[in-house]
Amino acid sequence: MNHEKFIKKCKAIVRERIENEIADLSGTVPEFSVFIVWSCKTLQNSKALVSASLKGAPYFEITLNGDKGEIYVDTYLKKLNECIKV
Repeated sequence: MNHEKFIKKCKAIVRERIENEIADLSGTVPEFSVFIVWSCKTLQNSKALVSASLKGAPYFEITLNGDKGEIYVDTYLKKLNECIKV
């Protein structure tokens, strides 16, 4: 899979996961966009950090293992944001 196809796949994965999660809770899905925060390709592998324009949207780390033809998805939610004076 080339990097451009990987990025399209990442956006589709994130959209589907968010829509399924929201639909389970409310039954309706508000309009939102999916965006790539960062991506890279090294040899046959790719990685992207992806999120959505919804408030409190999860943060996704998506990795393509080009050798095995597998995609791994890690999902993160912000738990805390604190300021520590130094």
